[in-house]
Amino acid sequence: MAGHSKWANIKHRKAAQDKKRGKIWSKCSKAIMVAARAGGADLDTNLALRYAVDEAKYANMPKDTIQRAIDKGAGNLGGEDFKSVVFEGYGPGSTAMIVEGLTDNNTRTVNEIRSIFNKLGGNLGTSGSVAFMFQTKGRIIIDAAKHGENQVMEAALEAGADDVHAPEGVTDDDAGAWTVLTDPTEFQHVKDGLEKAGIEILEAEIARIPETTVIVKGEDARKLVNLIDALEDNDDVQKVFSNADIPAEEMAGM
Repeated sequence: MAGHSKWANIKHRKAAQDKKRGKIWSKCSKAIMVAARAGGADLDTNLALRYAVDEAKYANMPKDTIQRAIDKGAGNLGGEDFKSVVFEGYGPGSTAMIVEGLTDNNTRTVNEIRSIFNKLGGNLGTSGSVAFMFQTKGRIIIDAAKHGENQVMEAALEAGADDVHAPEGVTDDDAGAWTVLTDPTEFQHVKDGLEKAGIEILEAEIARIPETTVIVKGEDARKLVNLIDALEDNDDVQKVFSNADIPAEEMAGM
């Protein structure tokens, strides 16, 4: 949710994904098909496909399901023709939001996304209304309970990372997570470097990182989480980004 992925927010999203894994796998399959259709089925030459496959693996998607999506996208099994869409808007607590999706019916998707925003305390904006508040970065999440500062810092910086954010939202039972940020062109190189250094990656993606964040608490935080959940539950939505910073204690209370 927040640009720097507080650990509490990550756990909230993981818990939500566990409850709707079939839908998450469907979204991963769609992303794989689109990437394979656009650039072919070879992961070594199609970087977008490699990213999509890696995200599917982080979601514990079975290998045979991944391969079927690649074959379908590459034209070996037929399939729908999906187009990329991006929506910008505002959520509770004066937060900025970007929604990325894939659709085979743009009119349907626009109407559904607008309806979700309107019903749950948000407003769908125009193109460019909030995009300037975000940077496109590679984002890699690492469990701080398994990897210490020296190991992460050394491996990340040696691999060419732009920045490393220390664990936040730490509790007595939770060591938090490191967030490694990279230039999009260096994302795969940094991810490979971390893995070669023996560092386990929880998740990795090309993300929209906010320039600054807005702290959201109380009723606004609850409404924002509901809005994000509803958007992520939509079949045409792939990712939701926000400049919201929901404190760990707020997330724990939900």
